[in-house]
Amino acid sequence: MSDDEHDEEPEGVLLKGEENAAKRIKAERDQRGWSTTTLSDRLNEAGYEMNPSGVWRIENGKRRINLDEAIGFAEVFGVSLSNLVGPPGLAAAGRTMELIDTVVAASAAAQRAQHAYRRATAELTAYLDEHPDIREAADVMVSNAIAESTMKINQEEFGPPPQA
Repeated sequence: MSDDEHDEEPEGVLLKGEENAAKRIKAERDQRGWSTTTLSDRLNEAGYEMNPSGVWRIENGKRRINLDEAIGFAEVFGVSLSNLVGPPGLAAAGRTMELIDTVVAASAAAQRAQHAYRRATAELTAYLDEHPDIREAADVMVSNAIAESTMKINQEEFGPPPQA
């Protein structure tokens, strides 16, 4: 690799958080019809010191935004920090970033649950290997409890089954 290739910034929307934040700040301010002074006043009221010139300079890439300021902008706009630094095109499409955050959180929760299920199953299997005389009864109990739990969750999610 040449020195020029090492000097280039990595590509990708997730690696341009500061640039994304600057664009998003301007878009959020414009969407609300706020001047840089109004946004500055709201930041100051929220405890994040910023003058109108600072807002303009951040929006126009003339000044870097620090983490505390980014938190302040996110708070004033009522968005998450990851939403503020996400790709502006997605954020402009309404709740896209919020829904993406929700999907990612649900996926992480599902993965944690799957790992917990595997650990619990392995522990039960190991215990039943040591106690083969109760394996059949335990297997029936687990199967019935899982079926009952699945039916309950499905009823909560989709309502009661249709009557035949």
